[in-house]
Amino acid sequence: MARGGPKLDHGRRQELGQAFQDGGEHYHRVRPGYPADSADWLIPAGAGTAADLGAGTGKYTALLVERGLAVSAVDPSPDMLDQLRLDFPSVAALEGTAENTGLPAAAFDIVTVAQAWHWCDPLLASAEIARILKPRGVLGLIWNQLDTSVPWVHRLSRIMHAGDVHKPDFRPRIGPEFTGLESHLTRWEDPVTPDDILELVKSRSYYLGANEATRAKVTGNLDWYLHEHLGHAEGELLLLPYLTQTWRAAKA
Repeated sequence: MARGGPKLDHGRRQELGQAFQDGGEHYHRVRPGYPADSADWLIPAGAGTAADLGAGTGKYTALLVERGLAVSAVDPSPDMLDQLRLDFPSVAALEGTAENTGLPAAAFDIVTVAQAWHWCDPLLASAEIARILKPRGVLGLIWNQLDTSVPWVHRLSRIMHAGDVHKPDFRPRIGPEFTGLESHLTRWEDPVTPDDILELVKSRSYYLGANEATRAKVTGNLDWYLHEHLGHAEGELLLLPYLTQTWRAAKA
């Protein structure tokens, strides 16, 4: 999905989101985590409780747990939550959505939504998040994206059909329940092999929703680009540049 591009209708959002219902182990293995810097900037001083919505397999949940917060994780996919429970048995994991979390009111100091806000109805989700946040609680929205300012990564993103590259003027849409929206940018690198990049492609919504012919074209182009054009060997370790955009807003 192009961020800041044409708005997804509800049906298309559900169709693409369904692609992530299965394959929790694969997703967890191949998707990058998030830099510690993101959570350090985002989490307010004295916070003790957090809800991670659209938590998936717990990629961002990990940062919350590491900082000693009592975490509740919500995701619509049982398969994703099964993987999360394996790694974070102390986390209360339950099926739900950002629009209908099933969590108690005024219970959390911070609510995070990492790599998932584009699947949500921003106004309905904002209202629900405001309900479960304590007074002056914080909403955090986080995106990892490939750093397309690097020329070889820019071409890679086009081959991968990586839609999660924000336009320079991007601002996430949130409801009137929140104020003071501000952002933080982290540049970092993920060590991967060419095979890891191929598996990363297979975890993305474009590939998951494509037919076999389209999938074969994507993987063929990627194989040519990494091995023939760039000359990387099997098993060679590459540093894949990422940007992490972290946004926060306070409950009004």
